Amino acid sequence: MKHLQLKLAGLTAATLALPATAFAQTNPFQAGQTLTSSVGLNAYGAGAANQNLTTIIGRIINTALGFLGVVFLFLVLYAGFLWMTAQGDEKMVTKAKEIMKQAIVGLVVIVTGFAISNFVMGSLINVTSG
Repeated sequence: MKHLQLKLAGLTAATLALPATAFAQTNPFQAGQTLTSSVGLNAYGAGAANQNLTTIIGRIINTALGFLGVVFLFLVLYAGFLWMTAQGDEKMVTKAKEIMKQAIVGLVVIVTGFAISNFVMGSLINVTSG
């Protein structure tokens, strides 16, 4: 048994060392930094460092509202799971319906907040840029 553990440890060490031998000719950190900067430029555009405060705040708000949309999705899935597994229990069905209603009200608030923030940030950008 100990002999098998020793072989597995050696195989694991060899497997973990394999990427280092593949990158022996180039610096892997340099390649990683280049790839990371290209992803950043593609995500935010080439002038990302020169963006104004309203654009940055607008992106933060849109990201937060997008996250809340994901929370809505999980709430609806949870409520649907409760409803499907209720097995005729009216208390569980009522709880699932309440969660679904509250999630839909939350979605309306999220969409309204998204529309308001887009309008306000767009107006601020138009006013400040001329």
